[in-house]
Amino acid sequence: MNIQRWVARREANWQRLDALLRKVETKRLKSLKASEIRELASLYRSVAADLARAQTQQVGNILIHNLQSLTSRAYTQIYQGSRRQEWQAVVEFYRWGLPAAIQQTFAYTATATTLFILGLVIAWWYAWQDPTFMSLIVPERLITKVRDEHQLWMGSIVGIEPLASSGIMINNIKVSFGAVAGGITAGAFTVYLMVFNGLLIGAIATLVGQNNLAYPFWAFVFPHGALELPAIFFAGGAGLLLARAILFPGEYRRGDALKLYGSQAVQLVFGIVPMLVIAGIIEGFISPNPRIPEPLKYLLGTSLFMLLFMYCNRQKSSVKR
Repeated sequence: MNIQRWVARREANWQRLDALLRKVETKRLKSLKASEIRELASLYRSVAADLARAQTQQVGNILIHNLQSLTSRAYTQIYQGSRRQEWQAVVEFYRWGLPAAIQQTFAYTATATTLFILGLVIAWWYAWQDPTFMSLIVPERLITKVRDEHQLWMGSIVGIEPLASSGIMINNIKVSFGAVAGGITAGAFTVYLMVFNGLLIGAIATLVGQNNLAYPFWAFVFPHGALELPAIFFAGGAGLLLARAILFPGEYRRGDALKLYGSQAVQLVFGIVPMLVIAGIIEGFISPNPRIPEPLKYLLGTSLFMLLFMYCNRQKSSVKR
């Protein structure tokens, strides 16, 4: 092989790859046009072949080193760089995309919240008026423990925190995903879950209130409930979005409406899961912990809810200079 002639013939490709890599390293991969990205990938494969050929010929250590550096830079940008951009996209979504999705779908979340509150008020009213109503909603073992033993049931979590926490997470995620999937029943199952959970909380709240255990009960609920309940409301909103696509597609064909509203529902789901994971950890390790003063639990729950409220109301335009 005539080394000088081979180098002269291939050097233009090496210089072009170096120029593209400098642009990517300065302005990232998104700065390239689609045609340039294809060219970058093609040049990488070509230069990698040149490196392999150079290593089998006596072309000199300096040239081999330069080709190794070029292929290493190209590999980093094409493979590791794309993964880095994927992570950057995830960060950008949770930073700005999720708050925007929550704001855009607020009416659906508000409707789900209203259904929950309606169930809560109904249960609270009937439980005070008719003691037998309580047994229709609340498990009998809880009623017995509160009325007869004058104790709350959360103490069973203490000592098995990791197991309890993981179980709580799984259960809450199942409930939330059920509320989302309930949208395919034209929203009927979503509405049922929202109202039923409201009935359950309302009946339990009445039970502990009647037995002078409201303060420790809400001290238990506040820390994790500040995230868990909004997550369930978001799940209900996501389910109602799917129901909207099925029942009222409007100017869209039903399939197109499902894609549109379904994409919004999926964005809410991406927010629901981390909220429920954090809430599960708090409910397993903090909420039932007898060593943590109850006023501190109220403070934690209030603080978490205020932070969540501020996060959901973030506006990207507000940080522009």
